[in-house]
Amino acid sequence: MPGSAHGYRAGVPESDESLTSRRTIEAVLLDFHGTLAQVEDPVRWVTLAAQSIGTTLDRGRATVLADRLTTAGRAGGPKPHRVPAHLAEVWADRDLSADAHRACYTGLAATVDESLATALYDRLLVADGWELYADTVPTLRALRAAGVPVAVVSNIGFDLRALAADLGFADLVDEFVLSYEFGRTKPDPAIFWKACAALRVDPERALMVGDTPADAGAAAAGCSVLVLPESEPGKVHGLGGILRLL
Repeated sequence: MPGSAHGYRAGVPESDESLTSRRTIEAVLLDFHGTLAQVEDPVRWVTLAAQSIGTTLDRGRATVLADRLTTAGRAGGPKPHRVPAHLAEVWADRDLSADAHRACYTGLAATVDESLATALYDRLLVADGWELYADTVPTLRALRAAGVPVAVVSNIGFDLRALAADLGFADLVDEFVLSYEFGRTKPDPAIFWKACAALRVDPERALMVGDTPADAGAAAAGCSVLVLPESEPGKVHGLGGILRLL
């Protein structure tokens, strides 16, 4: 069961003892992909990318391509079944460089369909290629109303700020700490310390919320951690649990 550091576990009632020993949370750090938003459905991704270059795909062809492209490795999707040798270097650096990120994921897509590779990557950079969870904006608004500062901490190879603005939540985030800008990736404690410093809060007073073991690495930085289970895109994701921990 997905759990959390320092005794917090999503959906599990806490004892009176844990309630009385709970740390005071003064700031919240949030992962982006899988926590605030999900990439679009794979078939939609392929269909709209093809349309953008003047190609129409029927549902069957789009489904076959989507399956193959997902297996090859999609940004925001599962890791590739195999990374080709010629892409090994950019794969290793994908979250540390914008150029490496683009080269990595266009390169992986090109192993399936070279003509679509750039258009598929470009879907990643627009709001239409993402879907917020239903409780993302309400939770961020509640945190803002409570005066709790928020940082988005993401392993990513492109600037999230414009995307966040188009998705409607950029003005509810105080800081963006992005791996390709900082030069460190989660679970390295340094990226969490950077976020805490940006929010002017001690790590022991911060809560990191994410969906992977890399996010749980914040525990080594001294933060409390809440790891959320997988949810369907666009549905309630359990982010309201953050408010109960404040």
